[in-house]
Amino acid sequence: MSIDRVLSANSGGEKEEVFNNALRPKRLVECIGQSNIKEKLSIAITAARQRGEPLEHILFYGPPGLGKTTLANIIANEMQAAIRVTSGPALTKQGDVMGLLSNINTGDVLFIDEIHRLSAPVEEFIYPAMEDFKVDYTVDSGMHAKTINFPLKRFTLIGATTRAGLLSSPLRSRFGMLHHLDFYTLDELTEIIRRSAGLLELEYEDGTLEMIAARSRGTPRIANRLLKRVRDYAQVKGSGRLTGEIVNSALAMERIDPLGLDDLDRAFLRALIEVYDGGPAGIEAIAATLGEERDTLEDVVEPYLLQIGFVRRTKRGREITRAACEHLNMKLKTPRKESEAGSLFEE
Repeated sequence: MSIDRVLSANSGGEKEEVFNNALRPKRLVECIGQSNIKEKLSIAITAARQRGEPLEHILFYGPPGLGKTTLANIIANEMQAAIRVTSGPALTKQGDVMGLLSNINTGDVLFIDEIHRLSAPVEEFIYPAMEDFKVDYTVDSGMHAKTINFPLKRFTLIGATTRAGLLSSPLRSRFGMLHHLDFYTLDELTEIIRRSAGLLELEYEDGTLEMIAARSRGTPRIANRLLKRVRDYAQVKGSGRLTGEIVNSALAMERIDPLGLDDLDRAFLRALIEVYDGGPAGIEAIAATLGEERDTLEDVVEPYLLQIGFVRRTKRGREITRAACEHLNMKLKTPRKESEAGSLFEE
């Protein structure tokens, strides 16, 4: 199976990115959901602007598609600052970071996506940049090597990661604000889709936006992508207006069930039931069974399955739950004794 599925955080392309950017809010007041984070950011931004200082460094973490990049751009807009965007894998050596830092002006925002993938030398290089706004850069090598101390202008580093547990303690401790983004509620997703439908000038019947929201896995990025798929289907197969029949047919074509699960989600659950008899099973074993990368399962599939209670993580591995079996209308091959079933199917 391909990682670039409808619900993947990595699917799309240049046109998809333009679509998503057009729907992204530009200001905090336009944001829907994450109310606690918005309130704390609003206070921090207002205080920083009153003092005429850059914001403290900020770390956003949580599953993909919940708005980490959007919030970084909003912060830059609210602070009336420029933003420079890069990613952890793109910064392979100190020179890559030096090129970014040397061009940063006072108050600018440096956004590093997937910051947990920074290499150890690069991570250690940015420590003094975050704390003291200076770096020691080594030029030449061998006998001719020398270290030059470069002062930097005060800037705000915003890091984003889907794997906060992989961040080193020294890096994590250098962020002044750490915010975890939660999945969105059905009402919040419905409001997000309603806003997007308005921007796209879509006509829709009552209840259709809720149908899309219910299958969006608690994730705004997915909600907007499903809205786009339904819009295309309505344009080609209907009059362009979203109806209940159109929405159901479009999402059925995408093989997305009423809970938002797609083929890869169902394959994950079926593997646990059919191959591992409900678990526990290690994530590496499940990935090998499905022919998928471990990171894909941990970053894209598991968070939502854990959220809705279809999978349980234990010290011994992943276990299926009764709710997942009932949703798939499947049973475990081997009946469990009461003592064994207690750990697997808790009431």
